[in-house]
This record gives sequence, C-alpha cells and structure tokens, in this order.
Amino acid sequence: MKKRWHWNERTRLVLTLELAVVLPAAALIIFMAMRLKSIQRDRQVEAAIQRDFYEVLAISEKHMSEKANEMVDQVAHQFPHPNTACPESLDGLLEQYPYAAHLFLYNPDRGAIFRSRQARMREPDFRTEGDELAKMMAGWAKIDYDYMVKKLHELASKGKTPVFYEGNHVSRGDRHLYQSIAVFLLPHTPGERPTVGAMVFDAEYLRDRFFPEMLSSCMRSNFAEAKSDKSGSRAGMMVHIRGESDPLATSAEWDGGTPEVERNLETAFPGLTLAIKLHGTTLASLGQRFIRTSFLILGALSVLLAAGILLTYRNVWKEMALARLKSDFVSNVSHELRTPLALIRLYAETLEMGRLSSQEKYHQYYSIIRKESERLSALINNILDFSRIEAGRKEYDFRETDIAELVRNTLESYRYQIEQHGFAFQESIADGLPPLRVDREAIARSLLNLVNNALKYSQIEKFLGVKLYRDNGSVKLEVIDHGIGIPPGEQHKIFEKFYRICDPLVHNTKGSGLGLSLVRHIVQAHGGEVSVESAPGKGSTFTIALPVNSGVPATSAS
Repeated sequence: MKKRWHWNERTRLVLTLELAVVLPAAALIIFMAMRLKSIQRDRQVEAAIQRDFYEVLAISEKHMSEKANEMVDQVAHQFPHPNTACPESLDGLLEQYPYAAHLFLYNPDRGAIFRSRQARMREPDFRTEGDELAKMMAGWAKIDYDYMVKKLHELASKGKTPVFYEGNHVSRGDRHLYQSIAVFLLPHTPGERPTVGAMVFDAEYLRDRFFPEMLSSCMRSNFAEAKSDKSGSRAGMMVHIRGESDPLATSAEWDGGTPEVERNLETAFPGLTLAIKLHGTTLASLGQRFIRTSFLILGALSVLLAAGILLTYRNVWKEMALARLKSDFVSNVSHELRTPLALIRLYAETLEMGRLSSQEKYHQYYSIIRKESERLSALINNILDFSRIEAGRKEYDFRETDIAELVRNTLESYRYQIEQHGFAFQESIADGLPPLRVDREAIARSLLNLVNNALKYSQIEKFLGVKLYRDNGSVKLEVIDHGIGIPPGEQHKIFEKFYRICDPLVHNTKGSGLGLSLVRHIVQAHGGEVSVESAPGKGSTFTIALPVNSGVPATSAS
C-alpha cells in the first residue's frame, strides 16, 4: 500500500510563497546580474562615441590644413620675383601678413635670402630663433634642393597643393612653442632653375589665434546638428606638441584631463597631436557610472524584494497562527456550549421524570438550569458581538447613565457566582461620580468579562476587587485579582482576538479567547482605553478609563 503524502496548511502556504515570490525574485536577480555583465563587456556605445571622435579629428585636421594652405598661398602669391627679390621686399611682405614670422627663398644660381619680422628682433628668444633658422634653412636648401623641387613637382602632378610642411620647436623661456615651416615653389620661366620659397608661421600667432579659432570653428561645424554626443555630454578639443601632455591650445569646452581619442597631424602641422574628450567626464567613467547605478538599482530592488518576501512570510505566518487560534476557538466554544447544554438537559430530564423528593431539590435544580442558561447566553452574546464587530455592523446605544448604579447592579447580579467560587470580594465605588453617555449593556458585558476572567484564572488565592472612581477627566473602572498574572511580553497580545497566553493553567481552562478583544473594542467605541498591570504569580489589574465628555453620538455609534 502506497504511503500518501499529506500536505499541511503551513507546507502549502510556504510552497506557494516560494513558487510565487522566491523563484521569480531569484530569476530576476540572476537575469539582471547577467545583463549587467553583458553590458559591461559590450562597449557598443563607447565604441560609437570613439568612432565619432576619430571622424571629428580627421575632419578638423582637414579644415586646419586647408586654412593653412590658404594662408601660405596668400603669401606665396605676394612673393617678389626671384630676379628682383631683396631683403626690403620680404620685410614689407612680413608686415602685411602677421601670421608670418620668417620668409626665405633659395635659388642655386642667386643664393639665399632669409628675413625675420623686424618689429620683434628686439626680443632675445625671437632673435635667437631667427638666427638658428637662417643657418638651418640655408644648409638645408643647399643639401636638399633637388629633393624639394622633385617633391613639390610630384604634389603638383597629383593635383595636390604644391606645398609641404616641416615642424619646428622653439623655446620661449622654459617652455616650448611650435611653428610650422611651409615650403613651396616660386614662379619661374622655362629653362630657368626653380626658386624655392618658405614661410615660417609665427609661433605665438598659432598658439594665441590660429589654433583656438580653428578648434572652436571645428567644434561648431562638427556638432552643428547635435550639441552633444551620444552620451549627452559636450566634447572639448585641444592640440599639443607630440610627446608632451600640456596643451598648446584648447577649445572653450576643454576642462583638462586625459584625452579620449588622439590623432597625430601629418599635413600642415607635423609634430602636433589633436585630441578630444568629453567635457566633465570620460567614456570609462560613464560606463562605470552606468554599471554602478545599475547595481545600486538592482541592490535596492533586491532589498525591496527581500523585504516583501519577509513581510509576505510574516503575514502568511500570522494567518496560519490565526487559523490555528480559530481552530482552537471552535474547539473551546464547542466545549463551552456543550457543558451548559448537557447540564440543562440532565437537570431538565430529572425534573421531567419527577424523581426529586423535596422542594429544596427542585429549587436547586431550577437554579442550576437558570445559571447555566445565563452562562450560555453570555457566551452566545460574546460570539454574536464578535461576529458583528468583524463584519463592521456592531452598533451601540449611548445614553446618559449613572455609571455607579450600572456597576453596582451588574456586580450584584453576579455576586452569587463570585461567592459560589469561594472568592473574597471587595467593592469600592466612589460617591459623586458624573453621569456618562454609554451603552449600558456593552459596559456591563465588559465588566462581566473581566470578572469572569478573574474567577477562572485565580485558583490559589481567590480574591476579587472592583473599584470605580474619578481620575481627572475620566472615570476609571478597575478589576483586581490575585491570580496567575500575565508575563510582560504577552500583555500587549492578550487583547487580540483568539489569543491566550502560554500558561498550562490557561490552556487547561476552557475559554473562547474573545472576552478581552470585545472589552477593548467596546471601550474604544466609547472613546476610552483599557490597560493591564500584571506580573506572573502576583495577579492582574485591568483598568477601563472612560472619558467624562466622550463626545460620542447621543443615540448610536458603530
């Protein structure tokens, strides 16, 4: 015979929780982690930005070269004829074009002429620069004249601008500047040996005007349609001498730092490097920030999910505990109902059969039947009240009431049961108490529930005390016993429905677990509070505080 697997309620709820929450949550976390790793590996956005940057640098170099060729072409067309060239004519040309620092021409038959801008010859660094360039270019032209002419003819035959450039570093104090030397051919007649001309760009002009203006122009033209790149950040450009990190010139958007992409210039400005980067950040930091933000979001979602799982589990556990309490409640109520019904039936059958011999016995049996029916009525009333409270249909009839008279009459009706249980009873009702607007039946039931609990849980020292007095703006009703007491950790739980403290005497004493819950609801409906002071083995004091001016409606409230 196969053994059947029994699923209890807890197992089913926990399994449902795992299938509905834990597994999807784990799948989400694993998926997000894998996705973040794939994003970290995949640098598509970064690669796209880098491609754009390379394109921007290439276009910028082209624009700079075209501009440099235009400037050189202007000077070359104004060069004097080799047959009439003289230092004075070159000086006039230098004054006309401020971007030219030095001019040079060389013909093997006529020799070389080198002139520097005369207005700056009083500057020591500039004078030294001119002297060194004059010697260098004279020697260079004599050695490489044929090579220069051949190279310029080849450029012209290919349809390119017949100009080539050489870079030169010059000193200004403890710093280095850059200047470009443009070499070109001057017009000549057939059969005449060509004359080589050269213009040296002014280093300060390149640094202070040419490069800043060209960088800003390139930024505007390359980002005309989109003011920012794909990352949402602006870009900045700068140019520096190859092998040095300090910028020679920058655009307005450059904020320092390490360039993202660099391009070595080869045409008009050999020896320089053009660089570009994002303003205020880097591609690497953008990727790291994205990954960091994604992990933070994932962590926050995981924490929220874990909190949700914990809260769900706690709620499920509470529902399971409530289900167990309801089951105990049904069992206890069934016993509570059977006991008085069995006694009523037993004594009623005995009376019906006429077996009693004296009127005293008849009176005793009638009294037992009455007391058990009253006990049964009280239990049923508690259950009905609880049902109405749970359904939100409980209503109270508030009327002006002499609270002292109400408490006194309620205790008098229950005095016989108190004495039958062998309790020492002490009643203390203050004089001059103000009338209160209360529901008489509800307050009486609350008092009886507290008294009944005192009787049930005081098995050793049988004492019951009831006090009614005024305390500032409220009237307080105290029920005192010397019973088993309540542990501090459970005192806030005893007013919950179905709850019973973990004490063997409590569990051996039948009860519904509704009495104190009903007391709390009734007192709160009257605008009051109920509290308990207790210690294990030293008894308990339950206090109902009702406000003198409760502010509840005159007729009813729910």
